Amino acid sequence: MNRLQKETSPYLLQHAQNPVDWFVWGEEALQKAKTENKPILVSIGYSACHWCHVMEHECFEKEEVAEVMNRYFVNIKIDREERPDIDAIYMDAVQAMGVQGGWPLNVFLMPDGKPFYGGTYFPQENWIQLLKSVNNGFVNHQDELQKSAEGFTENMLFKESAKYGLVFENQEFVKDDLDKMYQKLSSNFDEDWGGFERSPKFPMPSIWQFLMKYAHLTQHENVLNHLKLTLNKMAIGGIYDQLGGGFARYSVDGEWFCPHFEKMLYDNGQLVSLYSEAYTLMGEQLYKETVYETIGWLKREMTSPEGGFYSALDADSEGVEGKFYVWTQSEIEAVLGEETKAFCEIYQVTKQGNWEDGVNILWKNEGILNSSQRQNIQKLLEKRTERIRPGLDDKILCSWNGLMLKGLVDAYRAFGEQDFLDLALQNAHFIKDNFLIDSVLSHSYKNGETKIQGFLEDYASVIDAYLNLYQATFEENWLHLAEKLSLYVCQNFWDEEDQLFFFTDKNAENLIVRKKEIFDNVIPSSNSMMARNLYTLGLILDRKDFKDLSTLMLAKMKDLLLKNVDYLTNWACLATQMVSPTAEIALVGKDFLQFRKDVDSQYYPNKILTGTSSKSQLPLLENRIAKLDETLIFVCYNKTCQLPVKTVEEAFLQLK
Repeated sequence: MNRLQKETSPYLLQHAQNPVDWFVWGEEALQKAKTENKPILVSIGYSACHWCHVMEHECFEKEEVAEVMNRYFVNIKIDREERPDIDAIYMDAVQAMGVQGGWPLNVFLMPDGKPFYGGTYFPQENWIQLLKSVNNGFVNHQDELQKSAEGFTENMLFKESAKYGLVFENQEFVKDDLDKMYQKLSSNFDEDWGGFERSPKFPMPSIWQFLMKYAHLTQHENVLNHLKLTLNKMAIGGIYDQLGGGFARYSVDGEWFCPHFEKMLYDNGQLVSLYSEAYTLMGEQLYKETVYETIGWLKREMTSPEGGFYSALDADSEGVEGKFYVWTQSEIEAVLGEETKAFCEIYQVTKQGNWEDGVNILWKNEGILNSSQRQNIQKLLEKRTERIRPGLDDKILCSWNGLMLKGLVDAYRAFGEQDFLDLALQNAHFIKDNFLIDSVLSHSYKNGETKIQGFLEDYASVIDAYLNLYQATFEENWLHLAEKLSLYVCQNFWDEEDQLFFFTDKNAENLIVRKKEIFDNVIPSSNSMMARNLYTLGLILDRKDFKDLSTLMLAKMKDLLLKNVDYLTNWACLATQMVSPTAEIALVGKDFLQFRKDVDSQYYPNKILTGTSSKSQLPLLENRIAKLDETLIFVCYNKTCQLPVKTVEEAFLQLK
């Protein structure tokens, strides 16, 4: 056993029995490198990463490899999900070296922590050769390597404004800007399978969120058609677990057929939001089923007894990728008997197998199932529980819990299912009770302990979730918590020079650079999430400072957004809200919660909701009182309200 045995991260514990003399990131390792004048090897991965496991088996478990690593290097193992700050720095460095990034990420540093070389996966023979070459370079050309490391570090110190030409020149957004963004995205649409013409295919929820908002704003039929095609193909594809619910991280092909079988909490939280909102827009029964099944998986497999949500399920079981999820036709026959033929037709199962080694990935050729087909699903799901399960990463991450909390609230707002709200409230309290002390969030929780100071992503996703929870329940404590956390972010993450937020708290550990996250990927960037949070909070609380900050951030991104919308679609979502006035809806009176349900049953994304049965000090509700037996709806724009109405139908007429 090495030092990692004392850690709580499942990924680090996977390496606790390696013969490699692993350190965790910290003063002990960094000081040792300086004292002994040794280069540092930082190896970064995560528990559900298939090629991380492969490299461990081929390299880190082998005595002869460990001997070379231990002799020449100070070796540090990092769980990228625990330390996204360190991962971002060294991923940037490796990409600057001309290497395509990915995990496992293996980076060589000078004793002062500055990177000079790196790569991703290496088979054993190449790895040993590389270790010896790097050591040789360090011993014989240390000055040159130091110079190179200084260069890579210097490159990372440029401000985002300078790097990407971000300028604020009162850049307001108009509908024509949204049209340009849509045209840029649509030029790469896959008209047969949905998504984009590329493989592998990632769900990328913020892209489809933007298209939903754009479709609602413009009523363009083509947008709606492609959105529907994409969501349908994903939900009936192999990327979706057709038996147990929940989405895998991506499909390796262009048809959503063959998944990389790991299941991540962050994907599923956002996809629950996406399909819930899409249901209110399009009314597709398939979307409702997808949400209910995914939340079923969340409750069954991913929820801790305390109400936190676990991070991920591995792609592998018994050392084989996807083994838990795939079936031979004979296995299905043993469970379903005479029902086998009909089932195999629906799920495209063949005797020879539709995937490798004679096995089948279940993917539907049609949408909705009847009751007997549902029973067959249940039988196979029960049979599957007898198999050896994929590894569970049972650390609980604040940011990812925020994403799933928002998903649950969106599902509750779309379907009115009390179970969804109960689970959401349980999780909201878990976050508040375990991650939050005063105004400060922690990032990771395991075995009753939190660790690692919160990053911008933690604050951004929790604020977003709490704002959503307030608008579903009108319990003002969630709103005030969101405001409190936002004030902390403004005081401790803001860069006045760049006019964007740093990823790390000013009170956190000093690393070689302090980075910012502005590009939306599978998870939206923490800066775009904060910009949207500040806009919503600014409207609900009538805080001009928050609204101005949001407007400033989005305006700075405008030129980049029009050039490169593919990776800025959460910013684009905020732009859709800025193009036309946001409806400020106040519900006052005895049926305010029922009215909220009725308002939410129709897709109207550019709105904020406030509500009370009697009195409230919130700006939109102040001095508004309904008679004892009535409920009033006030529809306002820019703090100017229309006459109150008594039905949701009348309110929607005012909205239109």
